[in-house]
Parts: sequence; structure tokens; C-alpha cells
Amino acid sequence: MFLRARYLLGVRTTSAGQPPAYHYHRPSWRRPLIVLTVIVVLLAVAGYAAYTVYQRFVVQVLTVPGCQAGTGDNAIALDFGQAANAATIAGVAVHQQLPSQALTIAYATAFQESKLENLSYGDRDSVGIFQQRPSAGWGTAAQLQDPAFASRAFFRVLVKVPNYAKIPVYEAAQAVQKSAYGYAYQQYAQTGAHLAAYYTTAPHAVTCWYNPSTQAANQGVSTKLNLSGAVKGLEDAFGKPGHGQVLTGISRAGSGESATATVRTATRGGWPVANWLVTNASSYGITQVSYAGYRWTAGLTETSWQADSAASAGGIVAS
Repeated sequence: MFLRARYLLGVRTTSAGQPPAYHYHRPSWRRPLIVLTVIVVLLAVAGYAAYTVYQRFVVQVLTVPGCQAGTGDNAIALDFGQAANAATIAGVAVHQQLPSQALTIAYATAFQESKLENLSYGDRDSVGIFQQRPSAGWGTAAQLQDPAFASRAFFRVLVKVPNYAKIPVYEAAQAVQKSAYGYAYQQYAQTGAHLAAYYTTAPHAVTCWYNPSTQAANQGVSTKLNLSGAVKGLEDAFGKPGHGQVLTGISRAGSGESATATVRTATRGGWPVANWLVTNASSYGITQVSYAGYRWTAGLTETSWQADSAASAGGIVAS
């Protein structure tokens, strides 16, 4: 009776009357979970390693220093020379208070003539960004290879063309250049209009990237801060500082690599000057430019201006 009662109650015993030893059975879902966790961890480690390699090798070694004006479908890729020349042309136009269409015409002309490069050669004795000829009275070869001088020479003739701001771009350009292929300027009319806006009125629309480290010497850029040279270049493009001028004042602080220059401008000169500093940064060892709530920092991984509340609208700071 006792044994029957234990059986009926569902209690199993050994022949000695003791319960059998307990054996733990691992749930069937645990092994796949452990395997999945290991896979996730391994993928995370591999991803971090790949990102590190990308940053140190692909970005730092394979990324080509350069510049860009605008974003999206209308972005225009430029090398350092093209970007700096475009900034200087804009500086001269802003200094002379010329309309945006004058700058559009100048850009279209420079793209057709030299792809916006400051050439030391050309057809017959033509040189510079506009391929102007010393023999035609534009200036000496040395003068015409100064983008600011060449720009002033171009605009000096352009403003004498009747209704130059209203006629088609190619007609205005041809009236200045007297080219054998005058209509060719029209193909760059839209590019010129975009650049005119990017360099003069659109906030933080122009950017450049380069490696500011000691390896930068291998990329054809300066590793030493030269604010004196930068200020001289600014004045060549925008004119000397003064009351009623584009540049209203320039002050310097600090010395060596910690030096800074603060450039104050008339309203129309804010972004044109900031863009000039960024596009010429690699030539003068400039690694930061801040203005109007934004800061640009040199580097191969930083390709745009970043919001910075500490960046004053009262002056453009370069360091």
C-alpha cells in the first residue's frame, strides 16, 4: 500500500528507496543566443578596426586635398589654385562694388580661358587666369599672373561694355576678350552664376580640406602659419583697410603658431573675406577660420563649416 501510494503521487525512487540524482537540462535557446552574442561582438570589433584603418589609411593617405563650392547637385569641385583664384576675383568685384552679374561673367570667362588656373603660358603670349596678352596692352606678363591685377584689368574693360549686366554672358565676355570662339563662354554661364553666389552671399558655402600636420609638405601645402602673407594677399584682393572700404580693420594677437588675425569688414565683405581665407588656408598654414556663428577647421575628415556659437559676427578670426 505504501509503495502504491508513492507511485500514485508521482514520486519515483530507486531500488534503495531514494529519489534519483537530479540532472540539469540547459534550455535549447541558450546556445544560439551565446553564438549570436559572440558574432555581434566580433562584428563590432571588426567594424571598429575597419573604421580605424579607413581613418588612418583611406582618409589620411588616399583623400586628395581640395575645395568645393556649394553642396548637392550644384556643388563645384575645385583644386586649391582654382578656389583661391575664384576668391580673389570675388574680392576685386566686391571691392569695386560690382553687381553679381559682373562676377558671373568673369567666372565664365576664366573657366573658358584657363579652367580658372593661373597659367604661365597660352596662345601666343597669353598668360594668367583670363589669358590676357601683354602685347595687347593688358599689362606685363608678371602683372597678368597676379590674379588680383588680372581681375582688375578684366573688370576695367567689362564695365565699359554697354548694358553688360543685361546682355547674354557670352556677349559681354566676348566684348572684353575678343576671342575667336566667343560663344564658348556661354557654356560656363550657369557655373559662373553659382560661383558668384557661393563666394559672395551664400553663408559658409565654400570649403577646403587639407592635412595640417607635418606630412602636409608632401601635399604641396604650407606647414607654417604665415598670417603676414595672408593679410598682404587679402589687401591685394580687397584693398587696404579703411573707413568705407571692404576691410575696415585688421588686428593681430599672439605670436608663432598661436598667432591670430581678426579681420573686420563692411557687411558686403564678410563671407567673401572668410571664403578667401579658407581657400588660401593651405598656402599660409591657416588651420581655423571662424565667422558669424560658424568655424572651419583644416583636416582631411572635416569638409564643411561647423556651427560654433563662440564664432563672432563682428570679425573674422584666422589662426
